Amino acid sequence: MTDVVRLTQYARGGGCACKIPPGELEDAVAALRGALPGGPGDASGPGGPAPQGHTAGPASTAEVLVGLDDGDDGAVVRVADRLAVVSTADFFTPVQDDAADWGRIAAANALSDVYAMGGTPVMAINLVAWPRELLPTELLAEVLRGGLEVATRAGCPVIGGHSIDAPEPTYGMAVTGTVGPDRLLRNDAAEPGLPISLTKPLGVGVLNNHHKATGTRHPEAVELMTTLNDTASRAAVDAGVRAATDVTGFGLLGHLHKMCRASGVAARIDAGAVPVLRAARELLGQGFVPGGSRRNLDWVRPHLRAEGVGEDELVLLADAQTSGGLLVVGEVPGAPVIGETVASGSLGEGVTVQVA
Repeated sequence: MTDVVRLTQYARGGGCACKIPPGELEDAVAALRGALPGGPGDASGPGGPAPQGHTAGPASTAEVLVGLDDGDDGAVVRVADRLAVVSTADFFTPVQDDAADWGRIAAANALSDVYAMGGTPVMAINLVAWPRELLPTELLAEVLRGGLEVATRAGCPVIGGHSIDAPEPTYGMAVTGTVGPDRLLRNDAAEPGLPISLTKPLGVGVLNNHHKATGTRHPEAVELMTTLNDTASRAAVDAGVRAATDVTGFGLLGHLHKMCRASGVAARIDAGAVPVLRAARELLGQGFVPGGSRRNLDWVRPHLRAEGVGEDELVLLADAQTSGGLLVVGEVPGAPVIGETVASGSLGEGVTVQVA
């Protein structure tokens, strides 16, 4: 059955390219920022009244270290002096026709959020939406098997989950992890004058788009998307890095812009130093570009300076990745350095990223 049914044809988007565009998402969650009791920017903490219409409940003993304000990869709360808990969820529609591959990719992608925070996954639960009248449960079993395979490789038990009947097949995981507060990676901790490293090449969004359109399988893309970011995360933490994020649906430019904005810095990127899958360049020239990649570029363009850089190159830098690598402010052994952080305002008013 998995060789006959093309799962990618049952969804409009695929993988992280099916995300709500970054600008729309930020507008939607704007009212939630700073609303956590005792969290950053919240008047209900010590010395401040509860927000109007808010009824105070039992006080939590957990200290929020990373909340919603800067759109980081996961939420983090301190539960003991040397222990914090990381919580995240990630799911998407089919990125590959092979059910087990889709499950493997979705699991690696969800686990990546914990690694991007410098943490270690300790448990996961499955999140499933399935069109029962269109697709057999045997395919769902293959998806879940693929997810379990990768989670097992990560040493993360999968314990139950939640499922619904829905028009489009959707799969992912909610993942809980742990991290030492002094080893936490976050997207608002970048400082100027540091190198920027990228731990996986770009271009899987283009290859996935080609796969969805033609059925052509790209093993190199599947291999990248199912590769865990655990080793890269440990290497970054051991190197003393404090600022990182993973490159997923908003592309390299989108995630770098978010990091620069949150940290109050800017960045220069050397386009020639950014690793890109060779097949992605060829297929881009044939028009296989995810709509999400173009939306990413449109969103970041007002904050981008890129004189002399071709449009195709910029689209690749904005390519919507699924289970991409870590974008690290600092050097990671074995990963290419693709640029550097600089002082905010040094590239021009409102410019957070310069590409040359």
